[in-house]
Order: sequence, then C-alpha cells, then structure tokens
Amino acid sequence: MSPLDKFFKLTEHGSNVRTEVVAGITTFLTMAYIIFVNPAILGDAGVPKDAVFVATCLAAALGTIIMGLYANYPIGMAPGMGLNAYFAYAVVLGMGVPWQSALGAVFISGCLFILVSVFKVRELIVNGIPHSLRVAITVGLGLFLALIAMKSAGLVVASPETLVRVGDMHKPQTIMAVFGFLLIVTLDRLRVPGALLIGIVVVTVMSFFFGGNTFHGFMSLPPSLAPTLFQFDLKGAASLGLFNVVLVFFLVELFDATGTLMGVASRGGLLVDGKMKRLNKALLADSCAIVAGSMLGTSSTTAYLESAAGVQAGGRTGLTALVVALMFLAALFLAPIAGVVPAYATAPALLFVACLMLRDLVDVDWSDTTESVPAAITALVIPFTYSIAHGIAFGFITYAGLKLLTGQARQVKPVVWVIAVLFLFKYAYLTA
Repeated sequence: MSPLDKFFKLTEHGSNVRTEVVAGITTFLTMAYIIFVNPAILGDAGVPKDAVFVATCLAAALGTIIMGLYANYPIGMAPGMGLNAYFAYAVVLGMGVPWQSALGAVFISGCLFILVSVFKVRELIVNGIPHSLRVAITVGLGLFLALIAMKSAGLVVASPETLVRVGDMHKPQTIMAVFGFLLIVTLDRLRVPGALLIGIVVVTVMSFFFGGNTFHGFMSLPPSLAPTLFQFDLKGAASLGLFNVVLVFFLVELFDATGTLMGVASRGGLLVDGKMKRLNKALLADSCAIVAGSMLGTSSTTAYLESAAGVQAGGRTGLTALVVALMFLAALFLAPIAGVVPAYATAPALLFVACLMLRDLVDVDWSDTTESVPAAITALVIPFTYSIAHGIAFGFITYAGLKLLTGQARQVKPVVWVIAVLFLFKYAYLTA
C-alpha cells in the first residue's frame, strides 16, 4: 500500500491516485472562475485587484489543503460568491465602510465560526433556523448576484424615473455578455467540465477584437500581496458597530458551508446514516480558511458546490482537494490574464450562478403563509435594498411576528427569537 493510499484511505473509499487527480483537475476547472471574478468584485470596492488575485489563490489553496489533509474530503474551497458581493456592494460601497474594517468583520465572523465548530453548537443554530428562511437567504443572494451581473453586462442601468431600465442592447459589451451567458448554459447542459471558466475566457478573447481590450501576456511572477496582507481592521469594525454585518457573514457562512458539505458528501456516497462522520473537522477547515482569508485580504472563504463535479468524476478523498489546492497555487502565475478580464466577461458566470441559486425556491412550503411570506420577504428585500443584512433582518422579524400573531409561537426555536429581537433593537436604537 502506497503512502498516499494509506494516508487518504483510497482503497477503503474505492478510489485510486489517478482517479483522485482527474477529479481534482475537474473540480478546479469548475471553480477556477473565482480567480477572475473575485478580484473584479472586490476591486469595485477599492480593494487592490492584483493583491486580491493573490489572496484569492492563496486563501483557496490554504482552505482546500486543510480540508484535504485534516478532514479528508474531496471538497474545494475559495472565496464565496454572494458574500464577496455583499462585502463589496452592500458593506463597503453601500454603507461607506472602509474595506479594511469590512475585512475585520470577516475575521470576527470566522472566529465565531471556529467557536461554533469547536464547541459543537452548530447543530443548535442550524437546526433552530427555519428551513424556509435558509432557502430564502440563498435565493435572495441569487437575486442580488443577478442584479449585479446584469448591471456589469449593461443589461440593466439606473433610471431616475423608474429606478432601473434596460440598457443599450446594441453595445458590443452587452452583446458579448449575452453570448457568454448562453454559451455557459449550453456547455453546462452538455456537461462540459469548466463551463463557467470557458465562458469567461471566450468573452475575454472576444473583448480584444470587439471591446478594445489590450493583451499583457500570459504569465508573470505573482503580484505583491502587501496592499492587503494583514490590513484587516478589528478596531474599525468594532467602532463602526458592524454587528449586523458580522451576523450576516456568520449566518450565511454557516448555512452555506453546512449545506454545501452535506450536498457534496451525499452525492459522493460519503454519508453514514445520513450524517458526515467528519463534519466538525470540515467546518473547522472552513472557519480557519475564513480567518486566514481575511488576513490575506479577501472576503469569506467557503466550501464550493462545484466540488460535486469532482465527486462525479470519482473523487472520494482529500487527495482530490490537495490536487485542487496545487492548481490554485499554480494559478498565481496567471495574474496578467486575470488583469485583462473585463466585468462583462465575468457577468455571464455571475448570472448563471444566480440562476442556479433560485432553484431552491421549490423547497418552500407555499401552502403555509407563515412560512412562505417571510421567505418571500427575505428574498425580495435583499436585491431591492441592495443589502443582504436588511433582507435577513426583515425575514426573521416577519417570521417571528407572524408565528406570534397566529398563535404558533411555540413552533419558533429560541435562536430565531434572539436574532429577531437583536435586529429589532438594531433598527430601533442603532443607525442603519
């Protein structure tokens, strides 16, 4: 038995080195779009893009290595979609919070996540949140991403008369974005690995011919990480009273990580009696990656659902994750390519991810208005207020209020009352 087989228990999981390597490459191709998308999103908030590119690759590699070596699961990690948009557009641009203080809020949420994992109170929190609200948060994130994507593509523009309206459909950038979106959906339907990455690359190549883009080379030494390294500001996060920001990061991280881990493990037949044997280790890997990412200079890192592609290719152990991590480290030398990817090239990938997030709506019990209405409120308020925090707050308050008014207060778990009361206090006595 080889050392790799012995360490990762390949034979026990019915796998081998070749299968794990292929699975790792497959997973990387499906999630590599984040090395282009994350710098673009955080760059809009004023975070140095080159440094974010490096932070994205390093945070993804570090988190995935911990997941592979410590938890032995074939799951890749990287800065999460939705949370990066919340960080950039809602917290930094919307609330006027310096990006350093926003990183401080991410650091605090990661520390809370570690405590929750170490003391094993995750189940208490996750099981206490109604399923309808968990679904609604995901859907709301999807709608939020969709709005950002369509704005980047030029499909939606601001209007003083109607708030928003359709953009100029004759612009080359908008046409290329629409083409990229249709290409991604087509490739995904045909089960082509790396559909999102292919879509981004194709539109970027087209931008040199039709969008006035300029080429700066394929490879170079990684840019400096100094502009974002250890720039997180805990004092600023505390003095600005970013309670609701930390709470949103924490809740979304918790639900996202738990749901993704369980979903990927289920698809790979890695559940025992419906449970993940090493779930706590996986969550600790997730939370450590969040803390490390905030130190490096990126928004919350989380487990990626795209890991299911690698599981589909046969990945069953942490060796798959280790291959993914090595690929992210190799990607550090592709900074020139990342620097020329325009916003309208990443917009189709964002919009596609948003569409996938909306499918969870079918899991809401629409026959019970005390469940469906708070879910709908949560999902709608997030894009319409450009704030995930307000959406979650309105959802929890509406849920607790409707259950109380309809005589179903006993159905509400204590954690919901606590969160609803905290948000009410925030709206009544604290600034927005």
